[in-house]
Amino acid sequence: MNQPARDKLRILTINGGSSSIKFALFDVGNSLQRILAGSIQRIGLPGASLQANGPSLAESVSQRVAAPDHTAAVSLLMDWIEEHCGVNALAAVGHRVVHGGPKYSQPQRITQEMIDELHRMSPFDPEHLPAEMLLIEAFQRRFPDLPQVACFDTAFHHDLPRVAQLLPIPRRYEAQGVRRYGFHGLSYEFLMTELARLAGTEQLSGRVILAHLGNGASLAAVRDGKPVDTSMSFTPTAGVPMSTRSGDLDPGLVWYLARTENMSAQQFHEMVNSQSGLLGVAETSSDMHDLLELEMQDVRAAEAVALFCYEVKKRIGAFAAALGGLDTLVFAGGIGENSPPVRHRICGGLEFLGVEVDEDRNADNASLISPDDGQVAVRVIRTNEELMIAKTVYRVLGITEVGSAASLS
Repeated sequence: MNQPARDKLRILTINGGSSSIKFALFDVGNSLQRILAGSIQRIGLPGASLQANGPSLAESVSQRVAAPDHTAAVSLLMDWIEEHCGVNALAAVGHRVVHGGPKYSQPQRITQEMIDELHRMSPFDPEHLPAEMLLIEAFQRRFPDLPQVACFDTAFHHDLPRVAQLLPIPRRYEAQGVRRYGFHGLSYEFLMTELARLAGTEQLSGRVILAHLGNGASLAAVRDGKPVDTSMSFTPTAGVPMSTRSGDLDPGLVWYLARTENMSAQQFHEMVNSQSGLLGVAETSSDMHDLLELEMQDVRAAEAVALFCYEVKKRIGAFAAALGGLDTLVFAGGIGENSPPVRHRICGGLEFLGVEVDEDRNADNASLISPDDGQVAVRVIRTNEELMIAKTVYRVLGITEVGSAASLS
């Protein structure tokens, strides 16, 4: 095929989850402008659908699809991309890979050696890695000459201080790679870049807490631009309560439930990942918007919201102690960006740290929700993991290689 001009090149980003695949297309020649975004939702469940929109499409797409598993979903996705976007202009594909384990601390071009290693690492993250590997290998088979880049969600936290990495279990497990890794790294990297753009690079030398609050929720403490601690640990199940994940629990529960309910390790794993968090406490919904609407009539919903806000507030206090104070607090993620009541409740009582919220700004989802003269700048920043993946692919491959890679056999 003829190589397209640089201003026609595209980077495709793939973000695979346990029941969804999100994708986006970026125009290389126009400062990585996103020209399409979409997803396949409810993979393996009734009512699976493909949705897409963006300036590269004549009209938005929303259609039911047959996606009984990830194999069928990725085949459908590749067919759809070939039909609606073409592959001749594709320069590369960037994948969000949730867990890089002890080996991968930087984004890298995907090789067969890496694929083999990630398969060996699948026990580190059985919820995500198998599905992500399926996506990578499917693209490799369909488009063998198309470069692919793995963007690891753990990379941002890889160089945490030694004391923050250690887990208080027998030391022999550390040799197996068992340590605190942390996740949401692509989001945190984007948020730090945006913080520098919005507030100046001098803000990066301060004491920053980033709160990525969505279906998955975590916090990170950053000092002098470097991560100091994070709430998630060896897996994304740890930390604060989430939509369906429990967050931190007493490990004694494993033995208690094994004795009283004959619960297996797999059943416990499923419970703490899919049946806990907001859903487990509220028993009605895992969606924060739903729970806020229900809380006046349903004490279970009210308690779920209260527990979430309380645990996030506690983590902010702990991280402020680790940082020796606080200069900037950033809210991001679906809840952090769009829920003024949650931000209000989290920040309430943190005045002793210098946190103060302007309620009018908070209600408007303003980018700065603290007073102009506030001791701590409290910001709302809309995260963009897909753009971070596209920028990473561009950087890892380099524009010369990206250009030459667009010629597919």
